[in-house]
Amino acid sequence: MRISAIEEYGLRCLVTLAREGTRGMLSIADMAEKEGLSVPYTSKLLSILRKAGLVVAERGRGGGFSIARDPAEIDLYEVITALGGPIIDPDHCTRFSGQREECVHADNCSVQDVLGGLAGYIQEFLSRTTVADLISTGPVIELKPLGDRVNVRPLPGSGRVNSPVEGVRADAEN
Repeated sequence: MRISAIEEYGLRCLVTLAREGTRGMLSIADMAEKEGLSVPYTSKLLSILRKAGLVVAERGRGGGFSIARDPAEIDLYEVITALGGPIIDPDHCTRFSGQREECVHADNCSVQDVLGGLAGYIQEFLSRTTVADLISTGPVIELKPLGDRVNVRPLPGSGRVNSPVEGVRADAEN
């Protein structure tokens, strides 16, 4: 998984707004200054976050942007997917099918199983981490590994693995 610049800077902007509180406002220029970004790029990031319902905008004198909800209610999975789309593209196998319309491994693909398991692992971790975790005064986050290895289990009779999250052991919860 690669974190794009939009995801990185968008998350940073959201964290900066979270530190201001739900009633705090920052203008695009103020946000750009705080984050060391250009005004047009900051405007683009805040527009994406606004369309996703993560920030709200208020026009006029004294207006600006603020976080839309309590930071404890916003998990990082929601933020990352709002800024960059799904972790693993659902059309991955049709986009990378070689010279054919469909991948030759479409019926029984261990690569797809691994990518799906990885996506589930990342989704679960990001879903358990909130913006509030990133602005806390204590340790940023206590890393809780889901297990020491990925446990890919085929579904009975299909050759396909369970859903990504089910295909990953969650030792921290067992």
